Amino acid sequence: MHAYLNDFFELLDYPAQAREVFTLAYRKICASAKAAPRLAALLNRYSENKDLDYPAAIREAGELGEQAGVLPYTTHALLFICLSKRLREYYREQGIDDTIWQNSMLDLKYKAVECYLLHGVWGTFVAQWNKGFFNMTRFALGRLQFEIRPFGFTYEKNGVILTPDSPVLNTHIPRSEAPLSRESVLDAYRQAAAFFRPWLGDAPVAFFCSSWLLFEKHTEMLKPTSNIRRFIGDFDVVEAGNYEDYFETWRLFDKFYTGNPDDMPADSSLRRAYIALMKQGKSTGWGKGVFLY
Repeated sequence: MHAYLNDFFELLDYPAQAREVFTLAYRKICASAKAAPRLAALLNRYSENKDLDYPAAIREAGELGEQAGVLPYTTHALLFICLSKRLREYYREQGIDDTIWQNSMLDLKYKAVECYLLHGVWGTFVAQWNKGFFNMTRFALGRLQFEIRPFGFTYEKNGVILTPDSPVLNTHIPRSEAPLSRESVLDAYRQAAAFFRPWLGDAPVAFFCSSWLLFEKHTEMLKPTSNIRRFIGDFDVVEAGNYEDYFETWRLFDKFYTGNPDDMPADSSLRRAYIALMKQGKSTGWGKGVFLY
């Protein structure tokens, strides 16, 4: 596993400090008479069946990390980094290209970056999010991530009718080093439509997105040429609402709200627009939308 970790970090271009932290954490666990066999058992359970009891596995990872003197967030991330080796084999067994595995595993790196920015720890504070990747229901296809879910709404457009039970492609916009360009978004839609067609059968290809990016005021705050504005334009909003506080703004600021808008970084037009909103005491919000491909 040591060699695999080195190759994994190199392939996905992990920051040097993150590599050091995760490598040291793995060594500490391997050196622990109590923690080492527990990690091996977890990896073996996943090797035999990808449909783990993920909440239980995450709890156990935290416990064995504590036995080895490793922080929970770090151990949680390390667990999934180790599981990625077997996941790659699952992909190959199902004939899924390695590039999709690699793109999906980039999410582990971006979650580690977020954890470091927000908590000062290389790891993950949203470990249960990884379940969709590791039970192979969620895939990163190009710039976006997708999974099938029931729509949950009633919708009709251009003769196409969607019911609450209709399957739709739930769309996630991950953190990335690449911009949310129009070209990359269209390419992701194309890839997803082709990839999920066998699971959708004769159902229409419909994309669903629930995100702070679909906040209705973005159409006022952003230029029509902005990448986010153009992404929003793909979707018909079927439900929207406001957050009761500014907690969710960490996704934009890479920082939890302190109660003072002037404490937040203002190095982009969208960040500055949100700061102005906060100073006016106005709410931020979210939207849920659907897009017929």
